[in-house]
Amino acid sequence: MGENADSVLEELKMREKEAREIRRREADWEFINSLPARLKLALVHYVETGDLYVSARIAGMPMEEFNELRIRARIPHVN
Repeated sequence: MGENADSVLEELKMREKEAREIRRREADWEFINSLPARLKLALVHYVETGDLYVSARIAGMPMEEFNELRIRARIPHVN
């Protein structure tokens, strides 16, 4: 990889780390921990990855419905 590609990659990694930290900090962990295991796992996956599609699949619900659950859990959508 070129020097420019390396710096772009590092920037992307830094942004994803910051987004993950924001999602972790803002999430309502009491609410998340009160949910059934499958929904809790899906929300934790979302907090860690920001991947709405895969998280909705883990939860076994449509993305729109999972997104409503994400909002109820106070997890911000940060990219």
